[in-house]
Amino acid sequence: MISVVIPAKDEVGNIGPLIEEICLALKGLSDFEVLVVDDGSSDDTAGEVLRTAKAQDCDARVIRHRHSTGQSTAICTGVLQAKGDYIVTLDADGQNDPADIPAMYALISGIKQPHFCIAGYRKNRKDTAWKRFQSRFANKVRDALLNDGVPDTGCGLKLFPRATFLRLPYFNHMHRYIPALVRRMGGEIRIAVVNHRDRQAGVSKYTAWNRVWVGIVDMFGVMWLNRRAKIAEIERIDHSR
Repeated sequence: MISVVIPAKDEVGNIGPLIEEICLALKGLSDFEVLVVDDGSSDDTAGEVLRTAKAQDCDARVIRHRHSTGQSTAICTGVLQAKGDYIVTLDADGQNDPADIPAMYALISGIKQPHFCIAGYRKNRKDTAWKRFQSRFANKVRDALLNDGVPDTGCGLKLFPRATFLRLPYFNHMHRYIPALVRRMGGEIRIAVVNHRDRQAGVSKYTAWNRVWVGIVDMFGVMWLNRRAKIAEIERIDHSR
């Protein structure tokens, strides 16, 4: 079963069409549920989710935070409430394309490790030249320091086992470092080229400034975790009876 986890804040103009697309993309692929974590919205994001899901005959739940806690905490809330063996995360603004999920799901059959992350790569981004430059620069610095092998860690579209996520260390903004944290525990990383679309309504919750400063602190924190990681290789297990 797939649990699609969507952190959302004030996305009433985008969330309805996104739910419709998810239902269309996943029907016939696998049993699935949609969990939208409403992170302190001041609009009717939650109501739009439930109305659309009912019209699509889609299994959906809305988990509401009393106050906004940020994207990583919202994802964590969703994963903890999820019923599926596999988690798919994507952004609520509609820029991630649910039509990419089946191809990512198909990659699971070729993965050898029990813990893994399939990370989306927005090869042709629909952003301004300045924003694309910032992203390329940040990704190069991150990959040089963390060696996570991911060209686009900011892409919200990712797929991983629920059991894998539950073993990761939690901290604010950790959603941007899921591939690095999975690799830290000996997991396998796969990259999937995905579509990227223009935002149709609302405004982004992020700016260059609120990304860069926390990103520097977070990268050093993940480097610290990586240096202290120990991966045990089990030689055998002996039983007394």
